[in-house]
Amino acid sequence: MSAPSETPPASPDVLEIRRGGVVETSLRVSLESTADLRRVYTPGVAVACQAIQANPERAYDYTHIGNRVAIVTNGTAILGLGDIGPLAGLPVMEGKAAIFRRFSGLSAEPVLIDAKDAKTVIDVVDRIHLGFGAIQLEDIAAPACFEVETELERRLGKPVLHDDQWGTATVVLAGLINSLKRVGRKPEETRAAILGSGASGIAIARTLVGYGVGDVVLVDRAGAIFRGRTDHMTTVKRELADVTNKDNVKGSLADVLKGRNLFVGVSVANQVSMDMVRSMAKDPIVFALANPVSEITIEEATEAGAAVALDGRAMNNALAYPGLFRGALDVRATKFTPGMRLAASHAVASAARGEELLPDMFDLAMHQNVARAVGEAWQAHLAQGR
Repeated sequence: MSAPSETPPASPDVLEIRRGGVVETSLRVSLESTADLRRVYTPGVAVACQAIQANPERAYDYTHIGNRVAIVTNGTAILGLGDIGPLAGLPVMEGKAAIFRRFSGLSAEPVLIDAKDAKTVIDVVDRIHLGFGAIQLEDIAAPACFEVETELERRLGKPVLHDDQWGTATVVLAGLINSLKRVGRKPEETRAAILGSGASGIAIARTLVGYGVGDVVLVDRAGAIFRGRTDHMTTVKRELADVTNKDNVKGSLADVLKGRNLFVGVSVANQVSMDMVRSMAKDPIVFALANPVSEITIEEATEAGAAVALDGRAMNNALAYPGLFRGALDVRATKFTPGMRLAASHAVASAARGEELLPDMFDLAMHQNVARAVGEAWQAHLAQGR
């Protein structure tokens, strides 16, 4: 996707607060004297170097690695702007770094890679990862993102997470957990249609299947993905076709939505009409998450009969990823597991108050609870010997 021809409208202060960037490196120790300098740098630093040389694990004790995340992007899928390149995407990465710091106390550093192919991104991260405890992949377009995440997880032996996939899916599941409680429906009674087969749509489909949702049909620009479809198919889509769409439904989104009770949109604006919502089963749940304009407005979905309607403003990935990374780093996990993401979803869902389906992102206790749940899930994973 090419960059839009016009700059998105913004109030002047949005640019003003970014003068000089929104994050910076800060000191954690005193550096006010020659004695301080000798402890922080030479000659005292040699003792720490030798300790790490003798045992690389001591790097987690004597450096900031255990609190440092690399935010890696090649700029090929920046928000709703598309392939605008890594430099133009840097404000997004700095924003993510600010969120990491505010809600999890982690230092996150943008890593911009000027390459579109998966191999180059993988090789660059493989060569620079030693200074980071975990890797967050951000705004890397499909299908390259799948290869990048899988191969880095295999190579690095440390947590790697593509936020557009699993941050999104984790929050969607949290919202679904509470939405199902509201409408009195079980996961196995839920029949879902997902519009969008990019990184987010694929991860959401896998997450819903893993959660036990009764049936999931993924819809892309060519219609429903089904077993035996040959046009606009990829390896990932073929793998999903084997575990979704139980009835091998064919046709457009309008065809797929009939009689279903969950819609998740991660596509583009204005793809769902009120009549399409009316065609769904009783008390449908509508998550219209396209940014900056949803597939259908909350007001239209509700008027058409949706029992629950949420958009991308409510389902913010930042509800999940600070705690996911904090929890993984706290227990020195070597990867993210489905159980860790599921634990995060439940922790996010349980933090919602009153009639809210998702919690306030500024609830610091929620982020702490997510981190704790993620860490406990990793310990359970180890105890099971997997």
